[in-house]
Amino acid sequence: MTETNTADNLKDRMLDALETVIDPELGCDIVNLGLIYGLSMTEDGECAVTMTLTTMGCPISDILEQMIDNALSIIPEVKKVKINLVWYPAWTVAKMSRYARISLGIHY
Repeated sequence: MTETNTADNLKDRMLDALETVIDPELGCDIVNLGLIYGLSMTEDGECAVTMTLTTMGCPISDILEQMIDNALSIIPEVKKVKINLVWYPAWTVAKMSRYARISLGIHY
C-alpha cells in the first residue's frame, strides 16, 4: 500500500469514528452536520481536528470534545487528540450533508 493510500485510509477511519459522535441536541453526527473542517496526524500520533460548532458558546462543547477524543482514541495510530475550534468559515446549514438535512427536516 502506498503512503497516500495509507493516509487516505487513516483519514477515512478517522471520519468513520467521528460519525459515531452524535450531537446530543440535534441527534445527528458531527461529520454530516458539517462541523469537521479538517483532520491531520503527526508522525508521533497526535491527531488534530479542526472543527466548528453550530453556535458560539455552545453549551455542549466540552461534551463533544470528550466524545471526539473517545471516538478517535479507538484508532491504534492515534495517541493524542487535539481539537482546534475555529469560527471561520462560519458554519451554516449549507455545510450539512443531504443526509443531515433530510434527517433534521431541513429543506435547503
